[in-house]
Amino acid sequence: MQTRLTPARKRIALVAHDNKKAELIEWAVYNKATLARHQLFGTGTTGRLLEDALDVHVTRLLSGPLGGDQQIGAMIAEGRLDVLIFFWDPMSAQPHDPDIKALLRLGVLWNIPMACDRITADYVLTSPLMYQEYETNLPDYDSYLKRKV
Repeated sequence: MQTRLTPARKRIALVAHDNKKAELIEWAVYNKATLARHQLFGTGTTGRLLEDALDVHVTRLLSGPLGGDQQIGAMIAEGRLDVLIFFWDPMSAQPHDPDIKALLRLGVLWNIPMACDRITADYVLTSPLMYQEYETNLPDYDSYLKRKV
């Protein structure tokens, strides 16, 4: 089985749909001291709002509908992201729903912690595992990669 060592200083993506931005910002401000200990990434407007509210550096990617969700997905697939906090709105369809589904799929595929609501984000952020190295088991995709097509 393959493993990946997750560092003590986590690389965290923070993403929110428009109707969930205020909730994510409120949550992030409440957890400012904890989040400041990690490396933060955000898509478009969310990244700018987080940087302003937290007064910490947030690496800003493209807006979600313009490719930011796919950038985060690529970071997950490449092992360059450790945690995904994605407050998405289950009550409104988004024009980039296929990108969102792909992003969530990659999080599961590569076995990273994901939180899509405030309570789960609280559980993830308060876990003792957030502050230490952690050896993540990665699924074995060798048989898939070696299949004959």
